[in-house]
Amino acid sequence: MPNHVHVALTPLADVSIPRLVSSWKSFTANRANALLDRHGAFWQEDYFDRFVRDERHFEAMIQYIEQNPVAAGLCATPRDWPFSSARHRQVNADSRA
Repeated sequence: MPNHVHVALTPLADVSIPRLVSSWKSFTANRANALLDRHGAFWQEDYFDRFVRDERHFEAMIQYIEQNPVAAGLCATPRDWPFSSARHRQVNADSRA
């Protein structure tokens, strides 16, 4: 997405999500600011996370993430979005058929 990021992950046991997100945001902000020849804040301070309760919740979350660029009018199908897992998941599903 042009103005936010969705990530589904399972952190390692000794990695805290706040520390991981802080590291990502720091690295990507520095790179983006360098590429854009700008300085200052790039990301909003906070982030939102969810604990996935079960397989049904997991599938709903993945569907939401993969449909997000379609809902924003950025592509026609989830597979069309170049930064999505959708095309990789579809390839895997196609190969099992």
